[in-house]
Amino acid sequence: MTLITLNHSYIYSFRYDYHHNELCKLESRQIFDKEEKNNLLFSNVKVDPSISPFIKNRFEIILSSENYSELLKNIKEENIRIDGFKAEYLILDGDSAEKPERREKLKDIGYRIEGQPDFDNPSITYSICFYKNVWYFGVLTKHNTDWLKHNDKPSSFSNSICIKIAKTLVSIASTGNINNKLLDACCGVGTIMLEACISGFNIEGCDINSKTCKHTRQNLAHYNYTTTVYCSDVKDLNKKYSAAIIDLPYNLFSYSNDLITANIIKSTAKLAARIVIVSISDIETIIKKSGLKIHDFCTVQKRGKSKFTRNIWVCEKENSTN
Repeated sequence: MTLITLNHSYIYSFRYDYHHNELCKLESRQIFDKEEKNNLLFSNVKVDPSISPFIKNRFEIILSSENYSELLKNIKEENIRIDGFKAEYLILDGDSAEKPERREKLKDIGYRIEGQPDFDNPSITYSICFYKNVWYFGVLTKHNTDWLKHNDKPSSFSNSICIKIAKTLVSIASTGNINNKLLDACCGVGTIMLEACISGFNIEGCDINSKTCKHTRQNLAHYNYTTTVYCSDVKDLNKKYSAAIIDLPYNLFSYSNDLITANIIKSTAKLAARIVIVSISDIETIIKKSGLKIHDFCTVQKRGKSKFTRNIWVCEKENSTN
């Protein structure tokens, strides 16, 4: 017998540009407790690929075998009966199969499933893939790109974080747990909130600037998202959250200095035990003085006419009981 004993339930495949390499690996560490490698990761953690800008697919493993013929036999024995299915071949690192071979293998899969296929609007997508001399059969869930519509939001600032970074901050802060309640402590025009809302996260926003709060509400309403935006100093909030995100003021549209930064971080730390902080300056000392422990870190370069580096810290309260 060449049936493989499974140590993992899912295979995740990734896609990202080189300048987001560190950010993707930070997200991977926070969600899966290990880094993706060669755009691939095996895990027992189940998350919707669409919560991340970098996860391309989630492959849920049903069967695996070193012997292809045996895999087909085992698929047949599963006695799958379903209408509206589709079969796809997932190409992983190291798989050199050419298109004709892949097409033949998809026919093999289709013949072993009872039901009428639907190639345009499938109710379920079955998939086959090959990795390190093992064949896998399972269910493929693809990344949904609907969130890209946020690039056309009505209000934006030139130095606002891009939606890819915003989406990643949400997944990092929440560790992929859709049940975690989040706070965007300096919400600006709501870029982070939009990405949280489309993925189904419970998020609220806060900003001291009434003009930016107005823009946030306009952006949320434009996409029919319903949530709360507090036009308030974060120190005046009296709520509890699972995690918070702070994209600190850049001292451009909103004045900022080290004292303001420290107050924002300290006030947010009273509301959430886990905080993801973004800054264009090195504020490690301020973070540590705020009673937070830096759990992880990466940098992201901003491209374009104005170039600078964003520092991203994943922090947790020391000895927290929150």
